[in-house]
Amino acid sequence: MSVRVRYAPSPTGLQHIGGVRTALFNYFYAKSMGGSFILRVEDTDQERYSDESLQDLYDTFEWLGIQWDEGPDVGGDYGPYIQSERFELYQKYAAQLVEAGKAYPCYCTAERLDEMRAEQAKDKKGHQGYDRHCRDLSPDERTALDAKGLKSVIRFKIPLEGTTIFHDEVLGDVKRKNRDISPDPILLKSDGFPTYHLANIVDDHLMEITHIMRAQEWLPSGSLHVLLYQAFGWEPPKYCHLPMVMGKDGQKLSKRHGSTSLLDFRKEGYLPEALINYVSMIGWSYDDSREFFTKEELEKLFTLDKLNKAPGVFDYKKLIWFDGQYIRQKDDAELKALLIPYLIADGIVSDIPTAEELAIFDGAYPIIKERMKVLSEVSGLVRFLFKDIESYQPELAVPKKLDPLTAYKCLQVAREILTGFEGRSDEDNEEAFRKGAEDMQVNMGAVLQPVRVALTGTTVSPPLFESIRLLGVEKTLKRVDRLLEAIFTTYGPESE
Repeated sequence: MSVRVRYAPSPTGLQHIGGVRTALFNYFYAKSMGGSFILRVEDTDQERYSDESLQDLYDTFEWLGIQWDEGPDVGGDYGPYIQSERFELYQKYAAQLVEAGKAYPCYCTAERLDEMRAEQAKDKKGHQGYDRHCRDLSPDERTALDAKGLKSVIRFKIPLEGTTIFHDEVLGDVKRKNRDISPDPILLKSDGFPTYHLANIVDDHLMEITHIMRAQEWLPSGSLHVLLYQAFGWEPPKYCHLPMVMGKDGQKLSKRHGSTSLLDFRKEGYLPEALINYVSMIGWSYDDSREFFTKEELEKLFTLDKLNKAPGVFDYKKLIWFDGQYIRQKDDAELKALLIPYLIADGIVSDIPTAEELAIFDGAYPIIKERMKVLSEVSGLVRFLFKDIESYQPELAVPKKLDPLTAYKCLQVAREILTGFEGRSDEDNEEAFRKGAEDMQVNMGAVLQPVRVALTGTTVSPPLFESIRLLGVEKTLKRVDRLLEAIFTTYGPESE
Protein backbone atom coordinates (compact mmCIF):
# COMPACT_ATOMS: atom_id res chain seq x y z
CA MET A 1 0.00 0.00 0.00
CA SER A 2 1.43 3.33 -1.06
CA VAL A 3 1.10 6.06 1.57
CA ARG A 4 -1.21 8.91 0.59
CA VAL A 5 -1.68 11.84 3.00
CA ARG A 6 -3.33 15.21 2.58
CA TYR A 7 -3.34 18.75 3.90
CA ALA A 8 -6.89 20.07 3.65
CA PRO A 9 -7.07 23.70 4.79
CA SER A 10 -10.10 25.94 4.62
CA PRO A 11 -9.20 29.26 2.92
CA THR A 12 -10.92 31.39 5.56
CA GLY A 13 -7.83 32.97 7.12
CA LEU A 14 -4.06 33.21 6.90
CA GLN A 15 -1.90 30.12 7.27
CA HIS A 16 -0.86 29.79 10.91
CA ILE A 17 1.76 27.87 12.85
CA GLY A 18 -0.55 25.02 13.84
CA GLY A 19 -1.79 24.41 10.31
CA VAL A 20 1.68 24.62 8.81
CA ARG A 21 2.98 22.14 11.40
CA THR A 22 0.22 19.72 10.34
CA ALA A 23 1.15 20.19 6.68
CA LEU A 24 4.86 19.64 7.39
CA PHE A 25 4.23 16.42 9.31
CA ASN A 26 2.06 15.11 6.47
CA TYR A 27 4.65 16.15 3.89
CA PHE A 28 7.62 14.63 5.73
CA TYR A 29 5.77 11.39 6.41
CA ALA A 30 4.84 11.04 2.74
CA LYS A 31 8.40 11.67 1.63
CA SER A 32 9.94 9.33 4.21
CA MET A 33 7.59 6.55 3.05
CA GLY A 34 7.93 7.20 -0.68
CA GLY A 35 4.27 8.20 -0.80
CA SER A 36 2.20 11.15 -2.04
CA PHE A 37 1.38 14.46 -0.35
CA ILE A 38 -1.91 15.96 -1.54
CA LEU A 39 -3.35 19.45 -1.16
CA ARG A 40 -7.15 19.64 -1.02
CA VAL A 41 -8.85 23.01 -0.60
CA GLU A 42 -11.94 22.71 1.59
CA ASP A 43 -13.84 25.82 0.50
CA THR A 44 -17.38 24.83 1.45
CA ASP A 45 -17.58 27.62 4.05
CA GLN A 46 -18.51 30.22 1.43
CA GLU A 47 -19.41 32.91 3.97
CA ARG A 48 -15.85 33.04 5.34
CA TYR A 49 -14.00 32.09 2.16
CA SER A 50 -11.58 34.69 0.75
CA ASP A 51 -9.33 34.79 -2.32
CA GLU A 52 -6.67 36.42 -0.12
CA SER A 53 -6.60 33.36 2.13
CA LEU A 54 -6.28 31.01 -0.83
CA GLN A 55 -3.40 33.05 -2.26
CA ASP A 56 -1.73 33.11 1.16
CA LEU A 57 -1.92 29.30 1.19
CA TYR A 58 -0.03 29.07 -2.09
CA ASP A 59 2.44 31.83 -1.19
CA THR A 60 3.23 30.30 2.20
CA PHE A 61 4.22 26.90 0.89
CA GLU A 62 6.09 28.33 -2.08
CA TRP A 63 8.14 30.37 0.43
CA LEU A 64 8.72 27.27 2.56
CA GLY A 65 9.77 25.28 -0.48
CA ILE A 66 7.10 22.61 0.13
CA GLN A 67 5.46 21.18 -2.99
CA TRP A 68 2.51 18.80 -3.05
CA ASP A 69 2.37 15.88 -5.47
CA GLU A 70 -1.30 16.47 -6.29
CA GLY A 71 -3.44 19.56 -5.89
CA PRO A 72 -5.52 22.27 -7.57
CA ASP A 73 -2.52 23.90 -9.23
CA VAL A 74 -0.62 20.76 -10.25
CA GLY A 75 -3.46 18.35 -11.02
CA GLY A 76 -3.54 14.61 -10.39
CA ASP A 77 -5.64 11.51 -10.96
CA TYR A 78 -8.03 12.10 -8.05
CA GLY A 79 -9.30 15.61 -8.73
CA PRO A 80 -10.95 18.00 -8.61
CA TYR A 81 -8.93 19.08 -5.54
CA ILE A 82 -11.25 21.95 -4.61
CA GLN A 83 -14.37 20.88 -2.75
CA SER A 84 -16.70 23.43 -4.36
CA GLU A 85 -16.03 21.62 -7.64
CA ARG A 86 -17.17 18.28 -6.18
CA PHE A 87 -20.76 19.09 -5.08
CA GLU A 88 -22.43 16.44 -7.21
CA LEU A 89 -20.38 13.79 -5.41
CA TYR A 90 -21.54 14.92 -1.98
CA GLN A 91 -25.18 15.02 -3.01
CA LYS A 92 -24.83 11.57 -4.56
CA TYR A 93 -23.36 10.00 -1.43
CA ALA A 94 -25.77 11.78 0.91
CA ALA A 95 -28.65 10.36 -1.13
CA GLN A 96 -27.01 6.95 -0.95
CA LEU A 97 -27.07 7.09 2.87
CA VAL A 98 -30.72 8.17 2.88
CA GLU A 99 -31.61 5.31 0.53
CA ALA A 100 -29.83 2.86 2.86
CA GLY A 101 -31.67 4.19 5.90
CA LYS A 102 -28.46 5.56 7.42
CA ALA A 103 -29.48 9.24 7.04
CA TYR A 104 -32.73 11.18 6.74
CA PRO A 105 -34.18 14.55 5.67
CA CYS A 106 -34.81 16.96 8.54
CA TYR A 107 -37.39 19.74 8.11
CA CYS A 108 -36.89 21.52 11.45
CA THR A 109 -36.88 25.29 11.02
CA ALA A 110 -34.32 27.61 12.58
CA GLU A 111 -37.05 28.89 14.91
CA ARG A 112 -37.84 25.41 16.19
CA LEU A 113 -34.18 24.63 16.73
CA ASP A 114 -33.71 27.89 18.66
CA GLU A 115 -36.63 27.01 20.91
CA MET A 116 -35.23 23.53 21.43
CA ARG A 117 -31.82 24.91 22.46
CA ALA A 118 -33.42 27.39 24.84
CA GLU A 119 -35.34 24.59 26.56
CA GLN A 120 -32.21 22.46 26.80
CA ALA A 121 -30.28 25.37 28.28
CA LYS A 122 -32.82 25.55 31.11
CA ASP A 123 -32.59 21.81 31.76
CA LYS A 124 -28.81 21.33 31.75
CA LYS A 125 -29.03 17.73 33.00
CA GLY A 126 -31.34 16.59 30.23
CA HIS A 127 -30.65 15.77 26.57
CA GLN A 128 -28.37 18.23 24.80
CA GLY A 129 -28.15 18.67 21.03
CA TYR A 130 -30.60 17.85 18.27
CA ASP A 131 -33.62 15.95 19.63
CA ARG A 132 -34.00 13.71 16.54
CA HIS A 133 -37.47 15.14 15.89
CA CYS A 134 -37.44 14.13 12.20
CA ARG A 135 -35.57 10.84 12.56
CA ASP A 136 -38.58 8.56 12.58
CA LEU A 137 -41.05 10.41 10.37
CA SER A 138 -43.12 8.08 8.25
CA PRO A 139 -42.87 8.13 4.45
CA ASP A 140 -46.29 9.79 4.28
CA GLU A 141 -45.22 12.52 6.71
CA ARG A 142 -42.11 13.21 4.65
CA THR A 143 -44.14 13.33 1.43
CA ALA A 144 -46.53 15.84 2.99
CA LEU A 145 -43.70 18.06 4.19
CA ASP A 146 -42.03 17.93 0.75
CA ALA A 147 -45.35 18.89 -0.84
CA LYS A 148 -45.44 22.02 1.31
CA GLY A 149 -42.11 23.05 -0.23
CA LEU A 150 -40.29 22.94 3.09
CA LYS A 151 -36.52 22.98 2.81
CA SER A 152 -34.68 20.10 4.43
CA VAL A 153 -31.19 19.16 5.48
CA ILE A 154 -29.78 15.63 5.52
CA ARG A 155 -28.85 14.31 8.95
CA PHE A 156 -26.79 11.21 9.76
CA LYS A 157 -28.31 8.57 12.02
CA ILE A 158 -25.96 8.08 14.93
CA PRO A 159 -26.55 4.60 16.43
CA LEU A 160 -28.40 4.97 19.71
CA GLU A 161 -26.51 2.16 21.46
CA GLY A 162 -23.01 0.75 21.54
CA THR A 163 -19.47 2.13 21.51
CA THR A 164 -17.32 3.22 18.58
CA ILE A 165 -13.64 2.29 18.76
CA PHE A 166 -10.81 3.26 16.44
CA HIS A 167 -7.04 3.04 16.71
CA ASP A 168 -4.90 6.15 16.68
CA GLU A 169 -1.21 5.87 15.75
CA VAL A 170 -0.24 8.24 18.58
CA LEU A 171 -2.92 7.82 21.22
CA GLY A 172 -3.74 4.12 20.89
CA ASP A 173 -7.34 2.88 20.99
CA VAL A 174 -9.94 5.66 21.25
CA LYS A 175 -13.35 4.66 22.58
CA ARG A 176 -16.54 6.68 22.70
CA LYS A 177 -20.09 5.68 23.56
CA ASN A 178 -22.42 6.48 20.67
CA ARG A 179 -24.83 8.31 22.95
CA ASP A 180 -22.03 10.81 23.68
CA ILE A 181 -21.47 11.63 19.99
CA SER A 182 -23.18 14.77 18.66
CA PRO A 183 -26.72 13.52 17.92
CA ASP A 184 -27.55 13.14 14.23
CA PRO A 185 -25.26 15.85 12.76
CA ILE A 186 -26.08 17.54 9.46
CA LEU A 187 -24.33 16.09 6.41
CA LEU A 188 -25.92 18.18 3.67
CA LYS A 189 -27.28 21.69 4.25
CA SER A 190 -30.52 22.98 2.78
CA ASP A 191 -28.60 24.91 0.09
CA GLY A 192 -26.95 21.71 -1.08
CA PHE A 193 -23.58 22.49 0.46
CA PRO A 194 -21.99 19.61 2.39
CA THR A 195 -20.78 20.00 5.96
CA TYR A 196 -17.18 19.27 6.85
CA HIS A 197 -18.03 15.77 8.04
CA LEU A 198 -19.58 14.51 4.80
CA ALA A 199 -17.16 16.21 2.40
CA ASN A 200 -14.17 15.12 4.44
CA ILE A 201 -15.15 11.44 4.47
CA VAL A 202 -16.17 11.26 0.82
CA ASP A 203 -13.05 13.03 -0.39
CA ASP A 204 -10.63 11.05 1.75
CA HIS A 205 -12.16 7.79 0.52
CA LEU A 206 -12.28 8.72 -3.16
CA MET A 207 -8.76 10.14 -3.04
CA GLU A 208 -7.58 6.90 -1.39
CA ILE A 209 -6.04 8.69 1.58
CA THR A 210 -4.26 6.13 3.77
CA HIS A 211 -3.43 8.24 6.84
CA ILE A 212 -5.32 11.13 8.43
CA MET A 213 -2.78 13.29 10.26
CA ARG A 214 -4.47 16.22 11.96
CA ALA A 215 -4.42 18.13 15.25
CA GLN A 216 -5.81 16.56 18.41
CA GLU A 217 -8.53 19.21 18.53
CA TRP A 218 -10.25 17.11 15.83
CA LEU A 219 -10.21 13.98 18.01
CA PRO A 220 -13.88 14.34 19.10
CA SER A 221 -14.98 14.04 15.46
CA GLY A 222 -12.98 10.84 14.98
CA SER A 223 -15.74 8.56 16.26
CA LEU A 224 -18.35 10.25 14.05
CA HIS A 225 -16.14 9.86 11.00
CA VAL A 226 -15.53 6.19 11.72
CA LEU A 227 -19.31 5.67 11.94
CA LEU A 228 -19.70 7.37 8.57
CA TYR A 229 -17.08 5.07 7.04
CA GLN A 230 -18.96 2.10 8.46
CA ALA A 231 -22.28 3.43 7.11
CA PHE A 232 -20.81 3.59 3.62
CA GLY A 233 -19.15 0.19 4.02
CA TRP A 234 -15.68 1.71 3.50
CA GLU A 235 -12.39 0.95 5.25
CA PRO A 236 -11.31 3.98 7.33
CA PRO A 237 -7.78 5.37 6.88
CA LYS A 238 -5.34 5.15 9.75
CA TYR A 239 -5.74 8.02 12.19
CA CYS A 240 -2.91 10.02 13.71
CA HIS A 241 -3.99 12.92 15.92
CA LEU A 242 -1.03 15.22 16.35
CA PRO A 243 -0.06 16.87 19.65
CA MET A 244 -1.43 20.36 20.13
CA VAL A 245 0.71 23.47 19.69
CA MET A 246 0.59 25.44 22.94
CA GLY A 247 1.93 28.73 24.23
CA LYS A 248 4.32 28.81 27.18
CA ASP A 249 1.33 29.43 29.46
CA GLY A 250 -0.09 26.01 28.63
CA GLN A 251 -2.95 27.41 26.55
CA LYS A 252 -3.55 26.72 22.86
CA LEU A 253 -1.31 28.97 20.76
CA SER A 254 -3.19 32.09 19.67
CA LYS A 255 -2.65 35.73 18.79
CA ARG A 256 -2.46 36.67 22.45
CA HIS A 257 0.90 34.88 22.59
CA GLY A 258 2.27 36.85 19.61
CA SER A 259 2.42 36.31 15.87
CA THR A 260 0.86 33.06 14.69
CA SER A 261 0.43 33.61 10.94
CA LEU A 262 3.27 32.66 8.62
CA LEU A 263 2.83 35.99 6.84
CA ASP A 264 3.81 37.80 10.06
CA PHE A 265 6.93 35.67 10.46
CA ARG A 266 7.87 36.27 6.82
CA LYS A 267 7.50 40.04 7.23
CA GLU A 268 9.60 39.96 10.40
CA GLY A 269 12.39 38.35 8.43
CA TYR A 270 12.51 34.75 9.59
CA LEU A 271 14.20 32.28 7.27
CA PRO A 272 12.01 29.45 5.91
CA GLU A 273 14.58 26.80 6.79
CA ALA A 274 14.65 27.99 10.42
CA LEU A 275 10.85 27.90 10.67
CA ILE A 276 10.64 24.45 9.09
CA ASN A 277 13.30 23.10 11.45
CA TYR A 278 11.86 24.62 14.61
CA VAL A 279 8.18 23.97 13.88
CA SER A 280 8.97 20.33 13.06
CA MET A 281 10.44 19.94 16.56
CA ILE A 282 7.12 20.89 18.21
CA GLY A 283 5.69 17.51 19.14
CA TRP A 284 8.31 15.42 17.33
CA SER A 285 11.89 14.56 18.23
CA TYR A 286 14.46 12.40 16.52
CA ASP A 287 16.43 11.78 19.71
CA ASP A 288 17.15 13.53 23.00
CA SER A 289 19.93 15.75 21.71
CA ARG A 290 19.78 16.65 18.02
CA GLU A 291 18.02 19.91 17.14
CA PHE A 292 19.14 20.93 13.65
CA PHE A 293 17.73 19.27 10.55
CA THR A 294 17.55 20.34 6.95
CA LYS A 295 14.30 19.86 5.04
CA GLU A 296 15.97 17.10 3.05
CA GLU A 297 17.01 15.29 6.25
CA LEU A 298 13.50 15.47 7.67
CA GLU A 299 12.15 14.04 4.41
CA LYS A 300 14.20 10.91 5.17
CA LEU A 301 14.09 10.68 8.97
CA PHE A 302 10.48 11.53 9.91
CA THR A 303 8.54 8.65 11.47
CA LEU A 304 5.24 8.48 13.35
CA ASP A 305 6.70 6.57 16.29
CA LYS A 306 8.70 9.64 17.32
CA LEU A 307 5.62 11.82 17.74
CA ASN A 308 4.81 12.84 21.30
CA LYS A 309 1.42 12.41 22.96
CA ALA A 310 1.89 15.53 25.06
CA PRO A 311 1.32 19.00 23.57
CA GLY A 312 4.30 20.84 22.12
CA VAL A 313 5.21 24.34 23.29
CA PHE A 314 5.90 27.11 20.78
CA ASP A 315 8.70 29.20 22.29
CA TYR A 316 9.23 32.47 20.41
CA LYS A 317 12.66 32.99 21.99
CA LYS A 318 13.79 29.56 20.85
CA LEU A 319 12.60 30.26 17.31
CA ILE A 320 14.54 33.56 17.30
CA TRP A 321 17.63 31.68 18.46
CA PHE A 322 17.14 29.09 15.69
CA ASP A 323 16.81 31.85 13.11
CA GLY A 324 20.00 33.54 14.27
CA GLN A 325 21.87 30.27 13.89
CA TYR A 326 20.59 29.84 10.34
CA ILE A 327 21.46 33.45 9.45
CA ARG A 328 25.07 32.84 10.44
CA GLN A 329 25.19 29.70 8.32
CA LYS A 330 24.07 31.58 5.21
CA ASP A 331 26.41 32.17 2.28
CA ASP A 332 27.36 35.87 2.30
CA ALA A 333 26.14 36.61 -1.22
CA GLU A 334 22.79 34.92 -0.55
CA LEU A 335 22.31 36.66 2.80
CA LYS A 336 23.13 40.09 1.37
CA ALA A 337 20.57 39.52 -1.38
CA LEU A 338 17.96 38.75 1.30
CA LEU A 339 18.86 41.84 3.36
CA ILE A 340 18.89 44.50 0.64
CA PRO A 341 15.07 44.45 0.15
CA TYR A 342 14.61 45.33 3.84
CA LEU A 343 16.97 48.29 3.45
CA ILE A 344 15.03 49.46 0.41
CA ALA A 345 11.64 49.01 2.09
CA ASP A 346 12.79 50.97 5.15
CA GLY A 347 14.21 53.81 3.08
CA ILE A 348 17.79 53.17 4.18
CA VAL A 349 19.06 52.87 0.61
CA SER A 350 17.69 53.87 -2.78
CA ASP A 351 15.24 51.65 -4.67
CA ILE A 352 18.22 50.78 -6.84
CA PRO A 353 21.13 51.01 -4.35
CA THR A 354 24.04 53.13 -5.48
CA ALA A 355 27.63 51.91 -5.52
CA GLU A 356 28.34 54.13 -2.49
CA GLU A 357 25.40 52.69 -0.53
CA LEU A 358 26.44 49.15 -1.35
CA ALA A 359 30.01 49.92 -0.27
CA ILE A 360 28.79 51.22 3.10
CA PHE A 361 26.63 48.14 3.54
CA ASP A 362 29.49 45.81 2.58
CA GLY A 363 31.63 47.47 5.25
CA ALA A 364 28.96 46.96 7.92
CA TYR A 365 27.96 43.46 6.86
CA PRO A 366 30.69 41.48 8.71
CA ILE A 367 29.82 43.01 12.09
CA ILE A 368 26.03 42.81 11.78
CA LYS A 369 25.85 39.21 10.52
CA GLU A 370 26.94 37.94 13.91
CA ARG A 371 24.30 39.99 15.75
CA MET A 372 21.17 39.55 13.65
CA LYS A 373 18.43 37.25 14.85
CA VAL A 374 15.92 38.07 12.08
CA LEU A 375 16.46 39.74 8.72
CA SER A 376 14.30 42.76 9.54
CA GLU A 377 16.82 43.87 12.18
CA VAL A 378 19.27 44.93 9.47
CA SER A 379 17.84 48.43 9.04
CA GLY A 380 18.07 49.25 12.73
CA LEU A 381 21.65 47.98 12.88
CA VAL A 382 23.01 50.00 9.94
CA ARG A 383 20.74 53.05 9.88
CA PHE A 384 23.33 55.20 11.72
CA LEU A 385 25.76 54.73 8.82
CA PHE A 386 23.30 56.03 6.23
CA LYS A 387 21.19 58.55 8.14
CA ASP A 388 22.13 61.28 10.58
CA ILE A 389 20.40 61.23 13.97
CA GLU A 390 17.41 63.56 13.66
CA SER A 391 17.01 64.09 17.39
CA TYR A 392 18.35 62.55 20.57
CA GLN A 393 16.63 61.23 23.66
CA PRO A 394 19.09 62.47 26.31
CA GLU A 395 17.69 60.12 28.96
CA LEU A 396 19.08 57.17 26.99
CA ALA A 397 22.58 58.52 27.61
CA VAL A 398 22.15 58.34 31.38
CA PRO A 399 23.09 54.85 32.59
CA LYS A 400 21.13 53.28 35.43
CA LYS A 401 22.15 54.46 38.91
CA LEU A 402 23.88 57.52 37.46
CA ASP A 403 22.70 61.12 37.31
CA PRO A 404 22.68 63.39 34.22
CA LEU A 405 25.71 65.34 35.44
CA THR A 406 27.85 62.19 35.69
CA ALA A 407 26.65 60.99 32.29
CA TYR A 408 27.51 64.39 30.82
CA LYS A 409 31.02 64.24 32.29
CA CYS A 410 31.46 60.63 31.11
CA LEU A 411 30.64 61.72 27.56
CA GLN A 412 33.12 64.57 27.83
CA VAL A 413 35.82 62.10 28.90
CA ALA A 414 34.83 59.81 26.04
CA ARG A 415 35.13 62.71 23.60
CA GLU A 416 38.72 63.34 24.65
CA ILE A 417 39.55 59.65 24.18
CA LEU A 418 37.91 59.61 20.74
CA THR A 419 40.15 62.34 19.38
CA GLY A 420 43.03 59.87 19.17
CA PHE A 421 40.87 56.83 18.38
CA GLU A 422 42.07 56.12 14.83
CA GLY A 423 45.73 56.03 15.80
CA ARG A 424 45.27 53.27 18.36
CA SER A 425 44.44 49.55 18.19
CA ASP A 426 41.19 48.24 19.60
CA GLU A 427 43.10 46.91 22.60
CA ASP A 428 44.64 50.33 23.25
CA ASN A 429 41.27 52.07 22.83
CA GLU A 430 39.68 49.65 25.25
CA GLU A 431 42.42 50.40 27.77
CA ALA A 432 41.93 54.15 27.25
CA PHE A 433 38.20 53.89 27.95
CA ARG A 434 38.84 51.66 30.96
CA LYS A 435 41.24 54.23 32.42
CA GLY A 436 38.75 57.03 31.73
CA ALA A 437 36.07 55.06 33.59
CA GLU A 438 38.41 54.49 36.54
CA ASP A 439 39.16 58.20 36.71
CA MET A 440 35.41 58.87 36.81
CA GLN A 441 34.95 56.08 39.36
CA VAL A 442 32.32 54.37 37.21
CA ASN A 443 32.27 51.13 35.24
CA MET A 444 33.35 51.22 31.61
CA GLY A 445 29.80 50.74 30.38
CA ALA A 446 28.85 54.09 31.88
CA VAL A 447 31.39 55.74 29.58
CA LEU A 448 30.56 53.67 26.49
CA GLN A 449 26.75 53.94 26.71
CA PRO A 450 26.60 57.70 25.98
CA VAL A 451 28.97 57.16 23.04
CA ARG A 452 26.70 54.42 21.69
CA VAL A 453 23.67 56.70 22.01
CA ALA A 454 25.54 59.54 20.27
CA LEU A 455 26.56 57.21 17.46
CA THR A 456 23.22 55.48 16.78
CA GLY A 457 20.55 57.35 18.72
CA THR A 458 19.81 54.14 20.66
CA THR A 459 21.42 52.03 23.36
CA VAL A 460 21.90 49.16 20.88
CA SER A 461 24.48 48.97 18.10
CA PRO A 462 26.87 46.59 16.42
CA PRO A 463 30.27 46.33 18.20
CA LEU A 464 31.05 49.92 19.18
CA PHE A 465 34.67 50.28 18.07
CA GLU A 466 33.96 48.77 14.65
CA SER A 467 30.95 51.07 14.34
CA ILE A 468 33.08 54.15 15.10
CA ARG A 469 35.61 53.13 12.44
CA LEU A 470 32.83 52.61 9.89
CA LEU A 471 31.21 55.99 10.58
CA GLY A 472 34.52 57.81 10.99
CA VAL A 473 35.82 59.69 14.01
CA GLU A 474 34.96 63.10 12.57
CA LYS A 475 31.26 62.28 12.22
CA THR A 476 31.31 60.49 15.56
CA LEU A 477 32.68 63.59 17.33
CA LYS A 478 30.01 65.77 15.72
CA ARG A 479 27.31 63.44 17.04
CA VAL A 480 28.93 63.41 20.48
CA ASP A 481 28.82 67.22 20.50
CA ARG A 482 25.16 67.21 19.53
CA LEU A 483 24.32 64.77 22.32
CA LEU A 484 26.27 66.85 24.85
CA GLU A 485 24.21 69.85 23.80
CA ALA A 486 20.97 67.84 24.05
CA ILE A 487 21.83 66.66 27.57
CA PHE A 488 22.65 70.22 28.64
CA THR A 489 19.45 71.60 27.08
CA THR A 490 17.32 68.97 28.77
CA TYR A 491 18.87 68.89 32.22
CA GLY A 492 20.23 72.45 32.44
CA PRO A 493 22.64 73.43 35.21
CA GLU A 494 22.68 69.96 36.75
CA SER A 495 24.69 68.75 33.74
CA GLU A 496 27.16 71.64 33.75
